[in-house]
Amino acid sequence: MKIRASFFLELVVNLLLPWLAYRLAAPHWGETGGLIASAVPPVVWSLVELARFRRVDALSVLVLLGIVLSIAAMAAGGSPRMLLLRESLVSGAIGVAFLVSLLMPRPLVFYLARATVAREKADGAAHIDALWHERPAFASELRLMTAVWGAGLTLETALRAFMAMTWPIERFLVISPFVSYGIYGALLLWTVWYRKGMRRRVTDASEADGVAG
Repeated sequence: MKIRASFFLELVVNLLLPWLAYRLAAPHWGETGGLIASAVPPVVWSLVELARFRRVDALSVLVLLGIVLSIAAMAAGGSPRMLLLRESLVSGAIGVAFLVSLLMPRPLVFYLARATVAREKADGAAHIDALWHERPAFASELRLMTAVWGAGLTLETALRAFMAMTWPIERFLVISPFVSYGIYGALLLWTVWYRKGMRRRVTDASEADGVAG
């Protein structure tokens, strides 16, 4: 229950509160002011996490990246089709970041998993570090998850960009949410299924090591 409450609080701070701040601020300060106001909750949350645990919250970083890119897209031009793309710029940037991280010693999903497990238990970060060094299969699985999410988010951006630039705006507004939610839903379902397999394989390997010892 403690883990679930912590995860729920993280979602509220990073998803619900930014949306609420935007809705309250936009009528008074415009869309740009609303976006700036929406950045306040994840910024405060990140500072608290940094002060308490000496770590930066990964979800907050992704949310802040999306807000910054949205403001940048608005500053780049007021074209209706450009504004249609501003949400896709967020997922596209994250997708590219996932793919680029595959060239680094540790992919982005490693750090996301490490931050999540560190919040769930005291030695969570050390546990993920140990699995990474001691079990090559675990490292390969995290790289596969990074590749799948990177490819999926990049594909979503490419499809939305194509639709925004070639379709009538009315058709784009009707169909694009189904495309985005369909891709996100498929990624989430695959991740849930794959994580269950990962946990089972890690447990089996630990039990096998115990028997061998």
